[in-house]
Amino acid sequence: MIVKRFYLFAGAAAVALTGVSGTALAQKFDREVHIAGFGAKSGVVRSFGVNTEGMMRAAADKINAGGGIKLGDGKMGKVVVTFYDDRCRAEEGISVIRRIASGKFVVAVGPTCSNVAEPLFGILQKTVDDKSDSGLQFPIFTDTAIKGGLAKISAWAFRNVPNETEMYKNLFAWVKKKWPNLKTVYGGVEEDFAHSRFTWYKVMDKQAKAAGFKVLGRAKWLLADTNFTTQVRAMKKAKADIISISSHPFTLCGLLKEMRRQRVKYKVLIGLTSSSSMETLQGCARQAKGIIIPTSFAPVTAAAKEASAGGAKYKASADLHSAAAWENMMVLKQVMESKGVMAKAGTIQADRRKIRDGLAALKNTQGLIGSIKRHKSGEATKPFVYVHAQGKEWKILHDPNK
Repeated sequence: MIVKRFYLFAGAAAVALTGVSGTALAQKFDREVHIAGFGAKSGVVRSFGVNTEGMMRAAADKINAGGGIKLGDGKMGKVVVTFYDDRCRAEEGISVIRRIASGKFVVAVGPTCSNVAEPLFGILQKTVDDKSDSGLQFPIFTDTAIKGGLAKISAWAFRNVPNETEMYKNLFAWVKKKWPNLKTVYGGVEEDFAHSRFTWYKVMDKQAKAAGFKVLGRAKWLLADTNFTTQVRAMKKAKADIISISSHPFTLCGLLKEMRRQRVKYKVLIGLTSSSSMETLQGCARQAKGIIIPTSFAPVTAAAKEASAGGAKYKASADLHSAAAWENMMVLKQVMESKGVMAKAGTIQADRRKIRDGLAALKNTQGLIGSIKRHKSGEATKPFVYVHAQGKEWKILHDPNK
């Protein structure tokens, strides 16, 4: 097998909240098109929000350098990005989106956390034109929150996240075919985080069994935990062939270090989609060596490399989440131009409805590594690859699309 190599750019965006994206450009614009971003820029998962902001700003720079957005009356609009920190807390996310919706923004990209997205989507109008529903009529295009099925909560909610059920179904089947002598799986789950909990119980556990593996059990911990002695002791006792961990980079690294200390033996190590990031390699590259993770982003195309380089200018790392934010910005440009958004003070609500309708009508969009299929539910099916950690790099292990 030819192993391809790619790099993810590390870093964190330096600006917490500013009004205008990018450097001053010579291009003349008639109006401004305001797009809000929001996500976690505080706490354990702060890097996700930081990376999203950087990629949104880089995408805005590209759009503006190309002339901006052609508005409904033929005028040209400059994209202006403002980013808000919701601290991965549901009540703050709801407060932030109400603040965004009360202002000049025509659409928002976010949030980071599924435990924010789920209740936040719940305050949106469920069905378009339902006069009995006083929910917020504001389009949200999510790049990161990945817990399955959330877009169905509201007709104003859309997501550009991969389908983890499909990803892990393919991955476990591939592992079974590649290593037919492996029989057992032991799991680990970050129990109090909506995404990691959902992915273990509803995805990894089920897909491992569907592929013919026997699941011997699973260990549990919390996002803020730093001690994993008891969990790893149980893991070691199970003596499973495969260890499948549904956990984000911070606790993943803590667990892997304890596994190394207790000398846990395994044949294959599988990780959560969100841990296919530079944060994992920065925190525990040695312990994570060989971990296999499915991801919907790798800089293997010219467009993906351009996005990675653009994000790097803002010290943002391009991964499956932040790269989706770049894709979202490009899709929004397409939708705004096709629907004739005006970006005037008196057309804000009409513009929001045009964007909502435009997103709902999409059947396919062009992603950074391939074509993305859009569904009536507001969800997407994205191409993906399997990567594994090799030192300070993620390398492509297998491309199931070929």
